[in-house]
Amino acid sequence: MVARSLHEGVPVLASGTALPQPRPVATFALSDQDGNRFDNTSLDGLPSLAFFGFTHCPDVCPTTLALMARLNRDPALKDLRLVFVTVDPARDDALTLRQYVDAFGGGITALRGEDAALEPLLKSLGVPRSVEPRAGTDYAVDHSATLFFLNRRGALAAVFTPPFDHARLRSDLLTLISSRH
Repeated sequence: MVARSLHEGVPVLASGTALPQPRPVATFALSDQDGNRFDNTSLDGLPSLAFFGFTHCPDVCPTTLALMARLNRDPALKDLRLVFVTVDPARDDALTLRQYVDAFGGGITALRGEDAALEPLLKSLGVPRSVEPRAGTDYAVDHSATLFFLNRRGALAAVFTPPFDHARLRSDLLTLISSRH
């Protein structure tokens, strides 16, 4: 039996949820790890898989970036843009971000912006983030582990929540890319 979508033209995914109607992303302007501007127009043309985290994250971020690096090495996904957006701009400057994504083999675009620039994007995608003060000037950052699929027009088309299974995620991404949803 073939799985069918409740909404005509919406792909059925094994490990994620395709939105019935892709949702536009709020206007934003951030900088990549090389200091270049990255905004809504930068999302045009290629589908993107975005993850929001930070370089001091002890567990979720390195695991998710390793998964993204594996996807990056897959020739079938060569046209998928992989994006890592820091939710900790106070500690994650451009150099730190470049070193972090390079440690995963490169091929992942790292983005940053001060809180005011980051907030519209977080709100638009529904990305939670909270900063919890600790002793002295130290703090912890809580964030989502969700992956966001943005279609070729830069609209939110699907979300993936952990636990992630590489084979199922890969299959879903190929489905989304070929569906042009």
